[in-house]
Amino acid sequence: MGAIKRYMKFVKPYRLQIIGTIFIGIIKFSIPLLLPLLIRHVVDNIIGGTATDAEKTQELFTIMGAVFVLFVVVRPPVEYYRQYFAQWTASKILYDIRDQLFTHLQKLSLKYYANNRAGEIISRVINDVEQTKNFVITGLMNVWLDVVTIIIAIIIMLTMDIKLTLISIVLFPLYGLSVRYFYGKLRHLTRVRSQALAEVQGHLHERVQGMPVVRSFATEDFEQNQFANVNSNFLTKALDHTSWNAKTFAVVNTLTDISPLIVISYAGYQVIMGQLSIGTMVAFIAYIEQLYGPLRRLINSSTTLTQAFASMDRVFEFMDEPYEVVDKPNPLKATQTNGEVEFKHISFKYQEEENMIIHNLSLKVKRGETVALVGMSGGGKSTLVSLLPRFYDVTSGSILLDGIDIRDYQAQSLRQQIGMVLQDTFLFSNTVKENILIGKPDATDEEVIEAAKAANAHEFIMKLPNGYDTKVGERGVKLSGGQKQRVSIARVFLKNPPILVLDEATSALDLESEHLIQEALEKLAKDRTTFIVAHRLSTITHSDKIVLLENGELVEEGTHQELMEKQEHYYKLFQIQQID
Repeated sequence: MGAIKRYMKFVKPYRLQIIGTIFIGIIKFSIPLLLPLLIRHVVDNIIGGTATDAEKTQELFTIMGAVFVLFVVVRPPVEYYRQYFAQWTASKILYDIRDQLFTHLQKLSLKYYANNRAGEIISRVINDVEQTKNFVITGLMNVWLDVVTIIIAIIIMLTMDIKLTLISIVLFPLYGLSVRYFYGKLRHLTRVRSQALAEVQGHLHERVQGMPVVRSFATEDFEQNQFANVNSNFLTKALDHTSWNAKTFAVVNTLTDISPLIVISYAGYQVIMGQLSIGTMVAFIAYIEQLYGPLRRLINSSTTLTQAFASMDRVFEFMDEPYEVVDKPNPLKATQTNGEVEFKHISFKYQEEENMIIHNLSLKVKRGETVALVGMSGGGKSTLVSLLPRFYDVTSGSILLDGIDIRDYQAQSLRQQIGMVLQDTFLFSNTVKENILIGKPDATDEEVIEAAKAANAHEFIMKLPNGYDTKVGERGVKLSGGQKQRVSIARVFLKNPPILVLDEATSALDLESEHLIQEALEKLAKDRTTFIVAHRLSTITHSDKIVLLENGELVEEGTHQELMEKQEHYYKLFQIQQID
């Protein structure tokens, strides 16, 4: 029940709306409870009365006229506002939960995203949160309305005939026991089914993104089988859930069907013996439906609530996912930093059980220096620069910015001091302008254009169908690699940070694009502390300092000239590339 207690924190701000909705609902459900009393009066007092036919007719039409007004004029607006306020309240609560989940998403480490598929995360935020809506509408509103309806019906029935009322509710304990027995397992099966559905969504999301790869390797048949396996797993879990749910309905509905038969039998016997009027018997049979209708709805509600509770468990399980990178209490704000960086004996590994990626590395970088990180793939270059903005925290040692450990800074303010241009440029499926504005969301149009010009992007942007307002498609699919890269450089120009990280920024481009981007990057790096992760050594010979990494260790350090004169690791690597 811990999940329910936590969920109620989201419900609490809307408790008055919920109470109001329940009150309106009581009015709505109470009106039909008058019908059996009306039937008894018509049968016993009007039809079976001693008045003349004219008097009976007049009384019948007077009463029915009042009832028509009640059902046609009063009940419709009551029903409208009950439905509207119920949905409004539930939707507001779901909005608040998703809002908090998105905040949570943005604080989770990149390690979490590396280990979990996007589709499964989306399934929790969309599907599971949506399922919890049933807890609000059913659990906090409809269940109480049905319970109140049952109580009112029993009270009215007791005023009519106590013995018959007790016979009507004699099977209630069996009903309660059966619900308790069946719904324990149903919650587990519902949760398993939700996980299987999330796996289908995760698999599908991944394959949709990778469709160009599927097409290029002509693996449609293989992928069809892969999807069939995931889909089949969901089908199995769904059928297990359906089977148990069907058993539940079969047993519980049988109990609710037996009770009316018992009542009809006993009431009929009493009428024959002259101990009960026909009108009271008919009214009682009508009340049985008023009694067991809500009871059957409670069975449906139990199934719905079981799904809601299982989804709640998954939502809060996700919400409890710990943060890898956490700010200290009262962290420092990184503003107007000089850009002096020092790595002091740092070591790092991604997982506790894995080997170190970086070993006891120390490096000093002065303000405005350009440092190139070179070496074979897997040497730890990209890992090293990802530690600077605290995408991950070092396992041991420390990284200093202006002499202060970066863990003492607020992570968000630290990242505002660092601009990154990566090899795999990610663009959102918005306009070119909106993608550049990520660098500085409140920038003017003039600032955006200036940044694009500095990045050698303005010319190609103006040739696009709608210029800066052209939508780039998912992940920027409508732009070439070089164009995407120049947009990403433009947003760094707009951000104007004191520290720059260029991670293989030109390694996958054609010569023309590379020339334009190299020119933009040199302009961007001017007067900034710059880290360049480079594969092609010919592009970094101008750097103030070149650092050669092998297996996470700093092997050589110096200018291009100094390292060439040493004729060791860097020299050999450079010679091999020149021959290539």
